[in-house]
Amino acid sequence: MPVNCPRLTWIQATSAGIGQYVERTGLAESDITFTTAAGAHGVPLAEFALAGVLHFVKGLPRLRDWQRAHHWESHTTRQLAGSRVMVVGLGGIGREVARLFSLMGVEVWGVGRPGRSYTVPGVSRVHSFLDFEAALPDVDALILACPLTGWTRGLIDETRLRMLRPDAVLVNIARGPVVDEEALVEALREGRLGGACLDVFAAEPLPAGSPLWDMDNVIVSPHSASTVTTENAYITDIFTDNLRRRLEGRPLRNLYSRENGY
Repeated sequence: MPVNCPRLTWIQATSAGIGQYVERTGLAESDITFTTAAGAHGVPLAEFALAGVLHFVKGLPRLRDWQRAHHWESHTTRQLAGSRVMVVGLGGIGREVARLFSLMGVEVWGVGRPGRSYTVPGVSRVHSFLDFEAALPDVDALILACPLTGWTRGLIDETRLRMLRPDAVLVNIARGPVVDEEALVEALREGRLGGACLDVFAAEPLPAGSPLWDMDNVIVSPHSASTVTTENAYITDIFTDNLRRRLEGRPLRNLYSRENGY
C-alpha cells in the first residue's frame, strides 16, 4: 500500500494498457485493485489503423509528391478489398480492428495467446504467438494491437520483419517495445517494407534525432491515435459504472490482471 495514500484501494485507469505503469511505479506489489479503460479506444484506434493501411495501399505518399511538383500522370494502385491483414492481439482493440477491416472486404487473420481458443467476428483464422511467423509472407498488412507482456516484448524483430513482403504495411497501435525499432528502420531504408504507420515508439516523445521523422514511408503519430473528442465521455462512463458496482458490491469491469499484464 502506498505510504502517502494508505486508504487507497482502487484505481480506475484512463487507458487499456497499464502494465508498464503498474510495474514501473512498484504498484504491482500493492493490494490496490486496478481497472482499465478497455473498450474506450477500440473504434478510434481501428480507424487510425485503417487510415494508415489505406495511406500506403492507395499510394498517397506518391500523390503528395506529385502534387507538390505539379506533376500529372496516370498510375495504378492496389485495392484494399480482397487483401489480407494479420491482427496481433485479439482483445477489445484487436476485435474492433478485425471488425472494421472485415467490413471493407479484407480477409483478417488473428494472433492470440497460445492455449486459448478465440471466436472473433470477422477473423477467419487464428494463430498463436508461437506459430504465426509462417503466415507473415502471406499478409498485406500487419497490425499490432496487443498489450506489452512477456509474450509480446520484441515480438516483431528483424527475423520476422524479413518475413513480410516488400509491399506490406506495418501498423503499431500497441506499445513501442513490441517492435525492434532499429530493425524496423533498416527494413524501411532498404525497401523491405512498404510502409509503417506508428502511434507508439520505443522512446516517447520520439527523439528529435530518430530517422523515423524524415522517412517518406512512415507516418509518425504522437501516441494520440486514441485521443478523440468523445474519449473523456467514454472513460467517465466506465468509471461511473465501476463506482456503482463497487458501492453495490458487484464485480468491476475491466479488472487488470497482474499475472497477464493487462
